[in-house]
Amino acid sequence: MYAFHVNPAFGSGSVAAVDWPLCHVRVQDDARFPWLILIPRHAGLHELEDLDPAGRAALIEEVASAGQQVRAIGELTGRPVEKLNVAALGNVTPQLHVHVVGRRHDDGLWPDPVWGRGGATPWDAPTLQRILSGLRLSGGG
Repeated sequence: MYAFHVNPAFGSGSVAAVDWPLCHVRVQDDARFPWLILIPRHAGLHELEDLDPAGRAALIEEVASAGQQVRAIGELTGRPVEKLNVAALGNVTPQLHVHVVGRRHDDGLWPDPVWGRGGATPWDAPTLQRILSGLRLSGGG
């Protein structure tokens, strides 16, 4: 059995936030969007069906919690979320992970997808700290 680890590719564009009961949660370092990445903490997962039924149910609950947190980040930054985009792509980083992204009709990429688009604007340090603190206090999952 392999030990769980986060694919190093996540380190270049996101910041570790908190571990929820199932998932390691990261904040995408792009202030254009409130954006969380959930990575189930089980080794060798690539697809949703790699989780057992209980794991899939737990993941859905944590995705719902992440949606609430993404909305809270939108409020914190003065850009309330109008639509949540949720996706497990894995084309670039094959480790099973789920993106939960807050979108608005006036964001720079609306209505196009955010994935694979350049131009990320890193969070300023004080805002990122408030986001991380909020996630750590939320309890998640």
